Amino acid sequence: MVDHVAGENVNQVVDTGKGVSRDTPGFELPLLLFGGFRTLIDRLHARLADEGHPDLRPAFGFAMQAIGAHGATASEIGRRLGVSKQAAGKTVDRLLAAGYAERTDDPEDARRKLVRLTPHGYDALARSAAIFDDLRAEWIAALGADRVRDMEAALRNVVPAETAFRLDATSWLGAP
Repeated sequence: MVDHVAGENVNQVVDTGKGVSRDTPGFELPLLLFGGFRTLIDRLHARLADEGHPDLRPAFGFAMQAIGAHGATASEIGRRLGVSKQAAGKTVDRLLAAGYAERTDDPEDARRKLVRLTPHGYDALARSAAIFDDLRAEWIAALGADRVRDMEAALRNVVPAETAFRLDATSWLGAP
């Protein structure tokens, strides 16, 4: 990673005296993967803004996935995201204010309140899915279909199945 203001490399201190010969330093892999993720997410949100969702934030997408098709309580959302109930509640409040979610009574337990996606929330998710397909097609155009499929297959091989689609990235990046 380069400090864009000072122009200096601030990744980590690397001990080159260990006699390990590498063509690329190990720390570049996670940074490149994260850079690819950020590129896709930034492009997604630029397109979503153009398509009627200018107030949608990346954390909202994770939260809307945690809410799911059948709704969830704030505690369930927090558990799925790996954040406290209070942090989940703040994100839910933002989703409510932006019209992506609503609070409803739980039909199975009148004491519980469920957070459910609104039509506006479902529209954002449907548009996101279509845009991700477009972005993947752009990667295929740039890299070739075989290389993209190989990259996806390789990642499936090294990423444990139980963690492949976890939503709790905020638990190690900081609460939303």
